[in-house]
This record gives sequence, structure tokens and C-alpha cells, in this order.
Amino acid sequence: MFQIEIPSILDNILVVESFIDNAKDQLNITDEIYGNIVISLTESVNNAIVHGNLEDKNKMVTISLDVEEGNLKFMVSDEGIGFDPDALPDPTSPDNIENETGRGIFLMKHLCDEVNFIPPGNKVELVFYFND
Repeated sequence: MFQIEIPSILDNILVVESFIDNAKDQLNITDEIYGNIVISLTESVNNAIVHGNLEDKNKMVTISLDVEEGNLKFMVSDEGIGFDPDALPDPTSPDNIENETGRGIFLMKHLCDEVNFIPPGNKVELVFYFND
């Protein structure tokens, strides 16, 4: 298992990218999956920093990676109160199409093989099918 913990500062997305690069090298992750991981994980960490921890640099975001049954399982957790993922507006709706935010979870659901929100909604598991 790989794990890092970062303060809720948006510049720490660079640390997350380095975390992903290290995992790619150690696990021989293909470029196709790698691109999906980078986008999904950075979106998830960005959401944790901005929406979960409200950019409070004293609150931490934890990112972990497990390899289980041929799957890469990333877990991102924050110290926020959580949210209801079913209550999010549809970013493809005409009412929301011009909004500058609101597409992160939509992207994650399309780039990951599985996205699982753990109640109360301050943890998300991103699963990528992977054969090492």
C-alpha cells in the first residue's frame, strides 16, 4: 500500500502528481490508465481540498493506493462533513452547462472503472481495473 497525507493547499496537487508517477513506475501502469488516474485523482483531491476541507491548510487530505484482485484502488479522504453525491446537479444539463465548476465527479465517473463514495461522503474510492 502507498499512502500520503497533504495539507489542504491547492499547490499540493503537484505532490499528488508525483505520488501517481511513483506508483506508475513501481507498478508498470500503462499510459492509457495513467492518464485516467491523473485526471480522476487530481479532481478528487481538488474536491477534497476545496469542498471538503474548505481550503483550511490545517486540515489534511489522505490519498492511498492498494492493489487488490488485479485492481488499483485509490482512496481520497478529507476532514470535511461529507456530502450526498446523489444530490449533485447534472453538469450536462442546459441549466448547468456554462457553470465553471461541477464537472469533477462527472469526469471521475467516466474515467474510472468504479467510483464509490463512502458515507458520509468525505471519502471516495476510485477503482481502475489493472492486470500487472
